[in-house]
Amino acid sequence: MTIELDPKSLPVQQLWSSPQLAVIVPTFNERDNVVSLFELVSQAMGEIPFEFIVVDDNSPDGTAAVVKELARRHANVRCIHRIGRRGLSSAVIEGISASAAPYFAVIDADHQHDERVLPQMLEKALAGDDIVIGTRYAKGGTAGEGLSKAREAGSRLATRLSDLVTGQPISDPMSGFFLMRREIFDEIAPSLSNEGFKILLDIIVSARRARSRHGKELRVGEVPYTFRPRHAGESKMSSIVVVQFLGLVLSKLTGGLLPASFLLFGLVGGLGVFVHMGTLWATTALSFNFFWAQTIATIVAMTFNFILNNELTYANKKLRGWRYLTGLFTFYAVCSFGAIANISVASWIYTLDRDIWIAGIAGVLMSVVFNYSVTKVFTWR
Repeated sequence: MTIELDPKSLPVQQLWSSPQLAVIVPTFNERDNVVSLFELVSQAMGEIPFEFIVVDDNSPDGTAAVVKELARRHANVRCIHRIGRRGLSSAVIEGISASAAPYFAVIDADHQHDERVLPQMLEKALAGDDIVIGTRYAKGGTAGEGLSKAREAGSRLATRLSDLVTGQPISDPMSGFFLMRREIFDEIAPSLSNEGFKILLDIIVSARRARSRHGKELRVGEVPYTFRPRHAGESKMSSIVVVQFLGLVLSKLTGGLLPASFLLFGLVGGLGVFVHMGTLWATTALSFNFFWAQTIATIVAMTFNFILNNELTYANKKLRGWRYLTGLFTFYAVCSFGAIANISVASWIYTLDRDIWIAGIAGVLMSVVFNYSVTKVFTWR
C-alpha cells in the first residue's frame, strides 16, 4: 500500500527536492567554519538543489554537534560522524558514497576554496566534463594570500611530478576542490586508496585507466579561482602532506602494486639505517663495547622509525596518549620478530646462492614486508 502525503500539510523543513549536487565537506576541528560555509554555499547555489554532507572525524572541538544542530534546521544538511576512523581521503570516499546525487563536489571547510564558482563547475560537468577541478594555477586563478611561498613552491613541484602519472596536463592536481559525475566515481571507488590527504590525483589516474580499458576518454575541465586565507582554526597542510603526495605519485607509477603507505614505510626504514649507523658510531666512540653499542643503536633506530611512521606513514591513524606508548612497545616487538625473519630468509638464500649481497638484500626486504604488514594490523590498526 502506498501512502501519499499532501505537501501542503508538511512543515517547510520536511519538504525535499532531489539534489542535483552533493557538496562533500571533510572536517576535523572546523566548528567555527562549517555554518558560515553552508550559508556561503547556499547563496552561491541559488535555486540549484543541493545537499551539504559534512564528514567529521570525531573532532574534539565539537564540529559534529554544530553540524547536527544545523541539520535540524535545514533538511539538506547531513552529518556523518566517524568514530575510530580518520583521514581526508577515506572521509571523502565515505561522504560521496552516502549520497545519491548525480554530481558531487568536494570542498574544504576553511573557506579557502571559492564556493562561488560551484555553479560554473557544475555547468561544465553538465556540458560533458567528467571531472572539473577548481584550480589556482590556470589563467585567471591565483594562490592569492592562501599559500606561503614555501607551500606554493611545494605545490607547483608536485604539479610537475603528477604529469608523470596523469598522462595529461593538469594545472592543479593537489587541489582539494573538484566536482565530478557520480557514475565515474562508482566505476573506480573500489580501487581508490583511503590513505593520505590528497585524493584528486588518485581519482584522475584511476578514472583515466578505467575509461581507457573501455576505449573511452576522461574529460577533465578546469575553473580558475583565487585561493583565500583560512577563515578560522589551524591549517592541516604541512610538509608531511607533500611527502605523502609524492608517495602516492610513486605508487601510481607502479600501477598501484606498491601502496603509498608501504613506500613511505620503506623510506622511513631507509632513514632508520642512517640513524642506526650514526648511533653505533657515536656509542663506540664513547668506548661502549660492541654488544651494548649495537643494542642502543637498534633501540634508537626503532624508536626513530616509530615516531616518523606515526607522523608520516600513518598520519591519518596517529597514535596519541596511552595508545602511543602501547603502540611503541608493539612496534618494538614486531620489529624484533622482523629481525628474526630477516636473518632466517637471508641465511636460507645464502645456503642456496652463496652470494652475501643477494642474501642480505632479500633479508632486508623480508623484514620490511613483515614489519609493514604486521604493524599495520597490530600497531596502527
